Amino acid sequence: MDEKISLEAVSRYGDSYADSVLNEFFSSKNRITGSEILSLCNVQQVNLFVIHELFKTWKAETKKLKSSYFDYESPDVKEALENLMSVLSQNIAIDRTHFDPLLKKAVSQTLLVVFDPYDFFSMIIAGEENRLEVSSFKEELKYLKVNKAPLERMLQKLEEKGVNEISGNEAFSILDQILEEVNFNPEDVEEFLDKFSSVVPLDANNFYTTKADTEPSNEVTETEEAPDEEVHEITPPFVASPPKNAALRPAHTTTSINDTLISQTRPTLIDNFQKIAKIKESLTINQKFMFTKVLFHGDFELFSQAIDHLDKLDNIKSALRYIEDEHSSTWDSDSEEFHEFMELVEKRFS
Repeated sequence: MDEKISLEAVSRYGDSYADSVLNEFFSSKNRITGSEILSLCNVQQVNLFVIHELFKTWKAETKKLKSSYFDYESPDVKEALENLMSVLSQNIAIDRTHFDPLLKKAVSQTLLVVFDPYDFFSMIIAGEENRLEVSSFKEELKYLKVNKAPLERMLQKLEEKGVNEISGNEAFSILDQILEEVNFNPEDVEEFLDKFSSVVPLDANNFYTTKADTEPSNEVTETEEAPDEEVHEITPPFVASPPKNAALRPAHTTTSINDTLISQTRPTLIDNFQKIAKIKESLTINQKFMFTKVLFHGDFELFSQAIDHLDKLDNIKSALRYIEDEHSSTWDSDSEEFHEFMELVEKRFS
């Protein structure tokens, strides 16, 4: 990817926006109620994420209720707890100290789902311990109002199959197919830009970094002038996937994978190298999305087969030969995804 969302930049703006809202509201009040939360921010998705976080907190606290003397699994007890939740939801009262982190998290989540739904989706389907619990997933969607169509379709498919939970890998595969089927286009960001900017000016260009931004720059001599800072246009986080027929894609280079790796220095490999036992076990959901979309042309099955094959090999030489023979003709060796993938390969066989 030429452009990538900066979670740090998103968090910085989110904190500024939240501080502005908090300063205004708590200038005249000591606590905020549930009804006030629902109308607190001019971006309704922020308010809903706060309510969702409160609901999740309640669910987590009730799970801790265990006793040697009382049956918390009794239907009557469960019903009573549900009634208690209903009563508590009408009696929310939170001071600024405790409300501050809730709001800041909600703002950052909203910015992510608006400006980079790709990463947001990967976070949602990862679930707990790389498993997606369907009932919890369904509950989450009640509080999501932006870019939710693919996730709704995913929930529909899961309910049609009658499953209660699936692995993160299975969830990823289903969502990947859905994104291909519906040709998903994120919602227009202009409305959100206007609303956020009315509280704290927002230039969404600052959310994105490019490969050039993260690579070490050449030293500027006294006779040279530093180039003007490049302004990057916002590009949609989702783009149409390349054709699955690799033969339609021209070879980008005649340089071998091994030559490419030798000729390019990546300090991270030297400074923070950690051997991994299996590539498959070290992959995050987001990496699976990224590698499948960019390197394997949206074909999750092809991606899975490649990872399984690499994990069965004995040495780096065999791995590089396999990649060279089967995939390198369609990969851009200058891309960030290529280097991240090859870093995992090197860590596997170090």
